[in-house]
Amino acid sequence: MTAILKVDTIQDTAGNNIINESSDTITIGASGDTIALAGTTVTGITQGVTMADSWRVSANATFNGSADITSNWERTDTDSYGTIGSAMAQSSGIFTFPATGIYLVLSQLMALPDGVRQYVGHRFNVTANNSSYSIASESMQHTTATNNYICSNSSFIVDVTNTSNVKVKLSYGSSGSASVLGNTAETYTGMTFIRLGDT
Repeated sequence: MTAILKVDTIQDTAGNNIINESSDTITIGASGDTIALAGTTVTGITQGVTMADSWRVSANATFNGSADITSNWERTDTDSYGTIGSAMAQSSGIFTFPATGIYLVLSQLMALPDGVRQYVGHRFNVTANNSSYSIASESMQHTTATNNYICSNSSFIVDVTNTSNVKVKLSYGSSGSASVLGNTAETYTGMTFIRLGDT
């Protein structure tokens, strides 16, 4: 036996609309309501970006050769900065993700080399075991004159299967010495993290 129920509106016992259909648009709940979907399988729904965060180096530092950028990290907090979801955690330049998932990480570095004819840039490093790091992405520039600013940019998609083991850090790389530029009011050197979806 087939039964058909035809209604435009379903209300709760208090008379509040919980499901409404109008002009082929179905509205579930109202402003301020929490909608819970029971069960383990839900299809046809894309949640979208659930986390976005940005960090930067707040002060200049001088490096010679290759070295991790371990100090002066701060979460971006100026110029109408916006964030979504939980923040990244940072300790001595090592970043921990707030949840598992697939993340797009954007990195940049601005530097002022001390000499001529040297390459300057940065390396984006990833560990899958909270111990050994490998270079996942690298960007370098070459200068042939003094007082030339260098800016390197890079990106990498990280599969964070375990937040205790999968971590990232930024390192400076050069054939000589340079000042890595930082600023507390705008981003010269920093990283942006965007969670794209589930792992």
